[in-house]
Amino acid sequence: MTFEEKSAFSIRLCQSAGVLARDYFMHRDQLHVDQKGAQDWVSEADRKVESFIRERIAEAWPDDGIVGEEHDGTAGTSGFTWVIDPIDGTTNFLNGMPTWAIVLAGVSTGMTQLGVVHDPIYGETFSALRGSGSKLNGQRVRVTEGKSLDEGTVGVGYSNRIKPENVTAIVNALVVRGTMFNRNASGALSLAYVAAGRLLGYVEEHMNAWDCLAGQLLVTEAGGVVEDQNADEMIREGGRVIAGAPQVFDELKSIATPAWSERD
Repeated sequence: MTFEEKSAFSIRLCQSAGVLARDYFMHRDQLHVDQKGAQDWVSEADRKVESFIRERIAEAWPDDGIVGEEHDGTAGTSGFTWVIDPIDGTTNFLNGMPTWAIVLAGVSTGMTQLGVVHDPIYGETFSALRGSGSKLNGQRVRVTEGKSLDEGTVGVGYSNRIKPENVTAIVNALVVRGTMFNRNASGALSLAYVAAGRLLGYVEEHMNAWDCLAGQLLVTEAGGVVEDQNADEMIREGGRVIAGAPQVFDELKSIATPAWSERD
């Protein structure tokens, strides 16, 4: 089957999963919640939404591999692997903030071939298919053109996997440069916003594959620039993410790299 068919399937699946997740969101006071680490939470909604997605993939594409945030991976034989984040932005979700998303990517031969970031609250579905551009609810989107860092906003990610001072160094450099910064606690949505021209760029020292692969493809297919990375390696280890409009990418990299490398 073609990547085009898988892409169409992934959009429909994320939208269906979004209906389920939104219902959990509306009744979040009834959810069982566990803590995985500092400011790192998982709820039964995360687990059940991921199980829903896994079951639908297994029915439609039984030979494909599956990797997700909340359950063990499933090996495949087709050479194609689905990568799932059932709720990116769980902290927002649990605190009643409407900034979270269903995220799904498809990987083969070390490259992300398709990606979806679906926002059930605002009804926005960002999708990308390698070589076919990025779309928002079916309409093509592009990164911001012409604006410099002092004319827009850059998303900055943070997690408990990195040193706090590495983040403050980035924020300080952006402020000195005259740039507005934003952290919405959903890296996938932030990358989608770069693709849609809402943010100039996004930087985070370490992201897991389920958080970033779909969004990185969105940025690339929307005319932006991301660091060249092997998707299979990202699945195994995660890695740093720098993404942005072409006119700001090199400057973002020059800001982020020393902030991260000098404090390792």
